[in-house]
Amino acid sequence: MSLIVEKRNSEVFLRPRFTIDLENSKELILKRFSDEFKKEQTTYKGSIVDGHIFIRVSKKDEHFWSPQLHLEIIEKTNKSSLLKGLFGPKPQVWTLFMFVHFVIGISFLGFGVMLYSKLSLNEPIVLPVIMMVFLPLFWTLLYFLGKIGKSTGKQQMEGLHDFMIQVID
Repeated sequence: MSLIVEKRNSEVFLRPRFTIDLENSKELILKRFSDEFKKEQTTYKGSIVDGHIFIRVSKKDEHFWSPQLHLEIIEKTNKSSLLKGLFGPKPQVWTLFMFVHFVIGISFLGFGVMLYSKLSLNEPIVLPVIMMVFLPLFWTLLYFLGKIGKSTGKQQMEGLHDFMIQVID
């Protein structure tokens, strides 16, 4: 059993990242994960694509906020490698969140232009001002919804992390 030193980013991020220096080759780590995914009794499902490992919760335990763990293994030498991990929501949830963020951002810019135009033309500015106040509040609400989702999936994140540590150790 080797000592695993893990470097993590801040807890502020909705998609936590970490790195681990490994004393094993990339091929060995990929083989360990491949063997683990082939087992019938494994708690977590996964796939391996070009050195990238995607680990997800089984269908029976999955819910809307269930996380997935994306691992990338970078070969440093023949006998050592660097594992980079990224926790995140399922791709469908992440795409929805990014789409809503994009719509809010573009709408904010649009209402900013509308506000400027209405001010220049001395027209009523009620709608653009209301929207320029409402949209940042909605954006903040969206951030906190993401935090709630992250905390809802925290136990599964810890399970994914423990599974990864068990396989690489």
